[in-house]
Amino acid sequence: MSAQPKAIVEVAAKDLQGPGVVFCPNPKMPLWSNHPRVFIDVVTEGAGQCPYCGTEYRLKTGETVARGH
Repeated sequence: MSAQPKAIVEVAAKDLQGPGVVFCPNPKMPLWSNHPRVFIDVVTEGAGQCPYCGTEYRLKTGETVARGH
């Protein structure tokens, strides 16, 4: 029996909240799958994973994020 693959969500730079992070659960997730909101850094390594549900968030290919002030 194989484990179900976790969801992968590609995000654009305009979708980032604050300093290069997204939050999970995201607004498109069904209500039954809610868990405490966590903020996930996707800029540092280009991807991040939710510790609760395992959803992986990736910065879309070619997206750039302005850094600094």
